[in-house]
Amino acid sequence: MNVKTDKVGIIGSGSWATAIAKMVLENVSQINWFFRRKDTIEMFKELNANPRYLQSVEFDLNRVHFYNNVNDLIKDSDIIVLAVPSAFLPEVLKRSKKYLAKKHILSGIKGIVSKENLLVLEYLNKNFAVPLVNMGVIAGPCHAEEVALEKLSYLTIASLDEAKASRFARLLHSGYIYTSISDDIWGTEYNSVMKNIIAICAGVAHGLRYGDNFQATLVSNAIQEIKRFVDTVHPISRDIKDSAYLGDLMVTVYSQFSRNRMLGTMIGKGYSVKNAFLDMNMVAEGYYASRSIHEINKKHQVELPICEAVYRILYENAPPKKEIKQLSLKLS
Repeated sequence: MNVKTDKVGIIGSGSWATAIAKMVLENVSQINWFFRRKDTIEMFKELNANPRYLQSVEFDLNRVHFYNNVNDLIKDSDIIVLAVPSAFLPEVLKRSKKYLAKKHILSGIKGIVSKENLLVLEYLNKNFAVPLVNMGVIAGPCHAEEVALEKLSYLTIASLDEAKASRFARLLHSGYIYTSISDDIWGTEYNSVMKNIIAICAGVAHGLRYGDNFQATLVSNAIQEIKRFVDTVHPISRDIKDSAYLGDLMVTVYSQFSRNRMLGTMIGKGYSVKNAFLDMNMVAEGYYASRSIHEINKKHQVELPICEAVYRILYENAPPKKEIKQLSLKLS
């Protein structure tokens, strides 16, 4: 891997994929970029920008090679950056098995492959034979909208191979993106999954008019909940207060850009789950993650009162007001 000369392919066309494309182009001369729809590519070429997301970010089209066939992009790229909703990943890669195994892969997906209840790296390792040491994870805290505005942001890149983690980190580093590395691919991925569930809970509480004092208590309990789970599932030495964990949780819970918080807020204000989804223009990963963590935890039996409250609201039609009230009695 050589950041300056490697061919980087981005799979995804949403706001986070667009932010990643902007970051990567700070360090390479050209990127390959997959879009599912040909008409979106044509509109992009007319606007010099993604027609649906982060339209303020303009791209030099001489530096972007568009693809409508995902396997062509994979074959033409050395590093593959995944930035699609986790629910769509199996469909996007369903015909890519023979192309992925020897590639270096960086996952920007903040979710879990719900059909198999696998983290993204687990899914790629099991179904595509990609060695775990050839993959990395992008961990926050970082919202795409602030990348677009070039607001100072921090990313942690996790990989089992320290050299690859460093190279992945250099791929994203710039004057407004500071990067650090970690070897905790499991903890950072699970944190990325669970913080979205917590953000839904925070949104529900906000919609029900709970205040800042409650939100602060919720977050302090939530990081302990995440720690109990990741230390059980993959016990290694980690500092849960690092920005890759606590910082990512906080920005997802508090930010105006958090789609998971938005989903929860709508539910707290009286929307049904179905109607809240219909009114949103983007995928809220926490919805799918909630069921997966519930299923995974049947084996581990970790105490997860916040995640379980969200699961009951989303999947068992439990009244949000009653669930948050009961949850409030369990927090300290």
